[in-house]
Amino acid sequence: MKLSASEQAKIREQMRRMRLLCPLLRLHILLLLAQQHSPTDIAEWLLCSRSSVYEVAHGWQQGWRPETADSTEFRESWLSMGRNASLGQSLLALLGKPPAAYGWCRTRWSCATLALTLEARRGWHVSTETVRRWLHRLGWCWKRTKLVAKDQDPDRAGKLASIRLIWETLQPRQALLFADELDIHLLPKSGYQWMPKGTQVEVLTPGKNEKHYLAGAWDSRTGVVHARFGTRKTNELFRDLLDALERHYPARRYDRIYVVADNYSIHKAKAVQHWMRAHPRFQLLWLPTHCPRANPIERIFGDTHDKVTRNHKRKRLRDLVADVARHLNRNGPWHYQLSRLYQEPEVTTALKELIQNECVA
Repeated sequence: MKLSASEQAKIREQMRRMRLLCPLLRLHILLLLAQQHSPTDIAEWLLCSRSSVYEVAHGWQQGWRPETADSTEFRESWLSMGRNASLGQSLLALLGKPPAAYGWCRTRWSCATLALTLEARRGWHVSTETVRRWLHRLGWCWKRTKLVAKDQDPDRAGKLASIRLIWETLQPRQALLFADELDIHLLPKSGYQWMPKGTQVEVLTPGKNEKHYLAGAWDSRTGVVHARFGTRKTNELFRDLLDALERHYPARRYDRIYVVADNYSIHKAKAVQHWMRAHPRFQLLWLPTHCPRANPIERIFGDTHDKVTRNHKRKRLRDLVADVARHLNRNGPWHYQLSRLYQEPEVTTALKELIQNECVA
């Protein structure tokens, strides 16, 4: 049987959360420590963390002995093990369906409704806090959802295959860049941050919101983001970015520059088409409609919001724009891989067809 490193890591993490420091594990650790084995070796053999080994050793130094442990602890541990495993499986089964499937008039599960459903269906009386602890043990957390556009482009596989082919066969005198625009608002984006319990940090609004825009292009080979700023998000801003790329990738070093963009109207404007005809080294590649996950620069822009624009306290827009520019210069480069969308079976099939057609031509 073969398990990848990531799969093994997930299984080990689940084991640690399910097992914790049960009595049998403590006895195994204690015996191996008595045989002079190192904490690293013990953790590796028992598939536990080194902190568990150190905790047992510390308990021994503080006077804990196996014979002083209440025998009921062992019995309860073994008796509860089957129920705990079943509890986890039952929670996952409930979470796999909406609450309405179990008669609830609501769209989201809460710890209280999960506890009541477990009692009604399995006869288990558990508290909401027990449910919350088990959700954390199972790797679940409470956080906001995100809106995702419907990805239904009929040429989706072909477009992704064309980009993947260039990515995998990119030559030294060629460049592949992913372009997009970022809105910079003086009105701060609200987000989570650490704060004292019982208080809430306040971020002042500017009164009247102001906007600035960034057109950026991420180099897939170097990870560098080339950016241009403007007061309006028009095709002029996009052409300004193309002019900057034309200067940064001179003809003496680059024969072909591929620029991947979405289907926003400013990318297809007549002025942009005229610019492309005047610069034959450049070629525009189109992403599928409503498919931002296929553009790696979206991850960089998300990082920009998290580190710069979220909860910011700038009072002047120019200072915020300078912060964004500083972030792109100092926190890069970003060495990303293509999204898993490009590895989907239908994309791989389209890629093979594309290669066969090129060989025939």
